[in-house]
Amino acid sequence: MDTHGEKTGIFAQKGLWIGIGIGLFILIGFILPTPQSLVEVMEKYGYVERMIDWEIAHTASEAGAKTMIVLGIVPMAVVFFAVEALPIGVTGILMPLMAYFFGLLPFNMIGKTFAGDAPLFMLGVFALGATVVEVGFHKRLAVWLLGWTRGFWVPMIVLCISMSIVGSFMSAPAMCSFMVPVMMAVYYGSVKASSPEGGEVVHDPALAKYLLFSLCFALNMGGPGTPSAGGRNVIMMGFFTEYDIPITYSGWMQYGWPLVPLGSSMLLLYMATFFSKKIKTRDLTPGLQHIKEETRRMGKMKYPEYVTAGTLFLIVALWIFGGEATGLGGPALLALVIPVLFKTVTFEQIIERISFNAWFMYCGALTLGALLKESGGALWLATTFLNALSQVGMDQGYGLWVGMSAFSGLVTNFMSDAATVALIGPIVVPMGIMTQVAGEPWAIGMAVALASSYAHFLIVGSPANALTFALGIYPDTNKRALEAIDFVKYGFGFFILSMLLLWIIGFLVI
Repeated sequence: MDTHGEKTGIFAQKGLWIGIGIGLFILIGFILPTPQSLVEVMEKYGYVERMIDWEIAHTASEAGAKTMIVLGIVPMAVVFFAVEALPIGVTGILMPLMAYFFGLLPFNMIGKTFAGDAPLFMLGVFALGATVVEVGFHKRLAVWLLGWTRGFWVPMIVLCISMSIVGSFMSAPAMCSFMVPVMMAVYYGSVKASSPEGGEVVHDPALAKYLLFSLCFALNMGGPGTPSAGGRNVIMMGFFTEYDIPITYSGWMQYGWPLVPLGSSMLLLYMATFFSKKIKTRDLTPGLQHIKEETRRMGKMKYPEYVTAGTLFLIVALWIFGGEATGLGGPALLALVIPVLFKTVTFEQIIERISFNAWFMYCGALTLGALLKESGGALWLATTFLNALSQVGMDQGYGLWVGMSAFSGLVTNFMSDAATVALIGPIVVPMGIMTQVAGEPWAIGMAVALASSYAHFLIVGSPANALTFALGIYPDTNKRALEAIDFVKYGFGFFILSMLLLWIIGFLVI
């Protein structure tokens, strides 16, 4: 039974899940012995020396113990995030809190992991979405994009294909920030039209999830398309250049872009199969018509909408052309300032619409990723995985591509995609060169980078996931349309299909 955000059954037993999470943390962090291979990796790659310099450890064994605590935090965080044993924002705050109390990083570094460029970027994107909705600009966007469509399948086909294509060229979180309110407006208009006239709106939660996940996953599927789709791709291009085998923008598109329309087509089939029997509202035309009528009543674009449109295009242009000089966070923060300076939306209205619960969750996920990277835990997991692959004869060619892309895809659901590629890239690119297999080292490098786009099954997997979760609100009740466990329930199967697309079509055909 869908209870609009209220959990039932085993997922409602928060005390049980808190106990499981804490139990896993204690088991891994304090009871299991530190593997000798972990200490060896930490010594070989300078993590022990770094911890001693930071004065958070004095010996190799102490450094290993610190990393075991980090590895213990990971499953606890996954449990807490997935079932919302604690409010997800509180779980996010736990990450730097534990880093402080267990001395896992120098104090001055912990704050930077929690409030760097990426969190400011997310805050600005939340504010951008709030302004778009506050002035009603999202309704015009809905009309421009979907207003000409009718029925159910034509709007969904247009949505999935257009969003995956757009997501391959520009920021998926930016698109998500104003498209999620568009989807909820279409949803509300559709269910309102099918509800008894004059009575209470009868909700169709399956339709809301269908629309939101179609949007979110379509944007994720655009990730492999071009280098500009995300920092992960640019980082891998940098590794190729360092090893004197540079790849051009068009060269990347030659291998990555064909996966975009194929992925969006696969998404349509997957969502239709998963939700076909659950959805009660089979016609989106009333919702689209409702938005068109509201847009007509709004008349021609007014001053607040022009300012909002200008802000949107300015921020996107700075993201695309500003590069390292402006970063992502700087331009995004303009969304908190421009509407106030030009008196289109008050600062209080923006703040009220920002989901700080989701923002703290995302900040905490970044801290967890930094802990894994800086402690050597992620590198040890990667080298252990590589050693396991070599034991079963998967240390070159197709086997290596499959194994390391699977590792990249899994890890990117727990830490940022850029951090995943930055961590694994320096290991796998020289391995690809040494194997002298045809297609290397572009093949293994792109295998890792492209798989890092498929962060479908945890909220913290990508900014698009976090935004979809935070902004997917029923307009009449202000309750969330999605639960954290929904990403696991509907996203894991699509993650497997995405990897199969990469392994079969990407590796064997393209």
